[in-house]
Amino acid sequence: MTFGRARIEARFAKLRAEGRSAFVTYVMSGDPDLQTSAKILAGLPGAGADIIELGMAFTDPMADGPSIQAAGLRALKAGITLRKTLELAAEFRRQDTETPIILMGYYNPIHSFGVDAFLKAAAEAGIDGLIMVDLPPEEDEELCLPTLAAGLGFIRLATPTTDDGRLPAVLANTSGFVYYVSYAGITGAGSADADTVGAAVARIRGQTDLPIVVGFGIRTPEQAREIAAVADGAVVGTAFTDAVRDSLDGAGKATDTTVAAVLDLTRELAAGVAAASRKAVGGAQP
Repeated sequence: MTFGRARIEARFAKLRAEGRSAFVTYVMSGDPDLQTSAKILAGLPGAGADIIELGMAFTDPMADGPSIQAAGLRALKAGITLRKTLELAAEFRRQDTETPIILMGYYNPIHSFGVDAFLKAAAEAGIDGLIMVDLPPEEDEELCLPTLAAGLGFIRLATPTTDDGRLPAVLANTSGFVYYVSYAGITGAGSADADTVGAAVARIRGQTDLPIVVGFGIRTPEQAREIAAVADGAVVGTAFTDAVRDSLDGAGKATDTTVAAVLDLTRELAAGVAAASRKAVGGAQP
């Protein structure tokens, strides 16, 4: 059985064989509560998610906009912890051994957990990779290199301000895929422009064979289609946290519509990505 970054590589190989880009969903672990979060997580692959980014709730999420910040606060209020996030992943992994799960968030909870203990627990839970927003390449010895040694992927962020002088450092120890942030700013604050993104993806592709996945500013099936046509995958996050928020009752609790709201949106966005059929994924031009 493949695990860790090998599972990520296997998923992109499958997508390449099918001639399509990845649809990557970001959901906040524990939002709006543990039980509902587990149901959402379990339903995502069947609704069209190729890769799942699972947010780690944190009290000071500097890169996140109001919607994802609010999702994290709801999760923390409902009792989510990093250990419980790993338990959610382990529960998911008992029924799905193929869909990659990437933990996305900030280093503080992992540091508090202990890097070695965390990596052991993450591997046992079926986590395949990490996206750490606040650890630059200069800090690779802190978490990146131990993560790679444990067999997990370490996905780095490239942004519109990552110039050709900085890009090699960003790519040096990146594995799994490269996450390109479509605009400078926090999540949910702008929209991805396909022409601008396409040029950036082409520039990054000149320096790596890794798949390039684009996130930030993708909310609609049409936007997902446009970005998937120029990249190896499209990430949607804020739209999902908005869907959760809009389904809650007056007390901020889950309703009978919460899980369906997220999974119905997943199907719509997955259809948009699927409409952007590509001949190859991960280094070849469409």
